[in-house]
Amino acid sequence: MVKIFVGVTHRPWFNFLEGIAPDEANFWQPSGSGEFKALQPGDLFLFKLKGKDAAIAGGGVFSHATLAPLSLAWEAFGQKNGNASLAEMRSTIIALRRETAPLGPREDPIIGCRILTEPFFWPRDLWIPVPQSFSPNIVVGKGYSANTEEGVRLWNVVSERFAATPAAPRPISGERFGGPVLMRQRLGQGAFRLAVTDGYNRRCAVSGEKTLPILDAAHIRSYGDGGEHIAENGLLLRTDIHRLFDLGYATVTDRGTFAVSERLKADFDNGVHYYAMQGTEIAAPRRGFAPPAPEALRWHRENRYLG
Repeated sequence: MVKIFVGVTHRPWFNFLEGIAPDEANFWQPSGSGEFKALQPGDLFLFKLKGKDAAIAGGGVFSHATLAPLSLAWEAFGQKNGNASLAEMRSTIIALRRETAPLGPREDPIIGCRILTEPFFWPRDLWIPVPQSFSPNIVVGKGYSANTEEGVRLWNVVSERFAATPAAPRPISGERFGGPVLMRQRLGQGAFRLAVTDGYNRRCAVSGEKTLPILDAAHIRSYGDGGEHIAENGLLLRTDIHRLFDLGYATVTDRGTFAVSERLKADFDNGVHYYAMQGTEIAAPRRGFAPPAPEALRWHRENRYLG
């Protein structure tokens, strides 16, 4: 059964995202302390506006939560963070932290990220009054369980709004009312980036490199060739290894080891550094994150690898 979290946000973030209608969004917190553990992937995250607009005005399907440098959050989501520019987002962080000095040009603060897919933004006439138990003093948010009357009542009201919103996400079971169930997840590029990055503990699956700016969430089967933005279709690779993988000069064998094509030396008379990695066992993602799908790896060997 799905859980629901009602997160508090300010109107400018909501209005900006409503205006661009993104396929995913980063509901971020200015502080990077503490992990968000209230929801599991497929649960429902709702937006509660502050002040005179105090009501539930939209939401999204929860995908992933992480603590990440601002630079990574911006690289992954850009304006889907709810800000028009990185400079504006940096200023927003300072304002929400109630600090006076701007962030230094080299500062890269850690922020809390709640990654949402299929965000939805209701017109005012569909906004939902907050549950009675939602105290005006709550500044972050509150979770609701499907095991309580209040949680089921909130789910049923949300379900009514979904029925009136053609583009709204749908429960996996297709149920309209009754017991809350998990929602379908359709990851966007940003959610894919963060899920793969965290799944591999921010280390290259081949080399173990952990310098974040040079690590890429690589699609095993490229998106242009029908691959999806799902963790099973991803590997975290150092930028140079990612490039070789995409070009077919490297792959993953059916035994889960790194393979480098003989064509690398034939074409460029080089590659000693990469041949030294030949046979390296590909690291597995940490618990709770999906490993690469065997069919995706087979597709890469058969359609990309130069042999």
